[in-house]
Amino acid sequence: MTARTKVAVIGSGNIGTDLMIKVMRASQHLEMAAMAGIDPASDGLARARRFGVATTAEGVDGLIELPGFDDIGIVFDATSAKAHAYNAGRLRPLGKRLIDLTPAALGPYVVPAVNLDAHLDAPDVNMVTCGGQATIPVVAAISRVVPVPYAEIVASIASRSAGPGTRANIDEFTETTSAAIVRVGGARRGKAIIVLNPAEPPLMMRDTVFALVDAPSPALHEEIRRSVGEMTGDVAAYVPGYRLKQQVQITPIAGDQPVHTLLPAGVPRPTHQVSVFLEVEGAAHYLPAYAGNLDIMTSAGLQVAERIAARRAQP
Repeated sequence: MTARTKVAVIGSGNIGTDLMIKVMRASQHLEMAAMAGIDPASDGLARARRFGVATTAEGVDGLIELPGFDDIGIVFDATSAKAHAYNAGRLRPLGKRLIDLTPAALGPYVVPAVNLDAHLDAPDVNMVTCGGQATIPVVAAISRVVPVPYAEIVASIASRSAGPGTRANIDEFTETTSAAIVRVGGARRGKAIIVLNPAEPPLMMRDTVFALVDAPSPALHEEIRRSVGEMTGDVAAYVPGYRLKQQVQITPIAGDQPVHTLLPAGVPRPTHQVSVFLEVEGAAHYLPAYAGNLDIMTSAGLQVAERIAARRAQP
């Protein structure tokens, strides 16, 4: 049997803890070796200790000092955008492959269903955001059929599922997701909005994609729907709770709608709006199933690590 690649998680909050559990329960090529946090009383570190995983409450510096650190090949960073800059500065010179689950965006944006193959050798890959992982595949699916001069996404997550790191990164969320809509999704201009929904009982993660396109023929409409359906299946292969809530809607843009204010300079007025409504149900590995925002981030990160590890294991 091929040896598994040892991994560490930095960040003992919701995302880091869910990711640790996924590595231990669902991974084919990874071995959970260590978890680093900064709160000695965190639930994540306590769970890691119960699982027999090496822990430190001294962050990345403590991780580097742990026995067996040299054997770790991949490090997941589930802290914050600001913290990742420091963590990457400490770890990259030591030859560790980094998978960044913060919006720091120091490395290339990676959305597994869209562009993973292009970045398997990158030393530090960025997983964008939960909203980006849910919606950018849809933007990419549309843009491979017709040009997308403008795409807007709205991610609504249960307030209970947003830990301190997520809340601290709200500004970075919108900036990073907007940029990735363009660079990965293929839109000319992108905009991202996040809603922390305080409803009780908590509501499941919902995501909406609005794209402006020039698609005057019914044949193009069907091609867009087919492309979105295929992409949804590609994402659901590694995020089983990911699904369309209803048929893709393609509607004419009324002549009195001031959509020109959304378009890049010189782009002709589009003819139609594509609206895609998504839901992400979590696997409930850590938080309940409403926390699809955790599940899509950790599942995407795990998918990247699995592919990197499988490649490392090849003779």
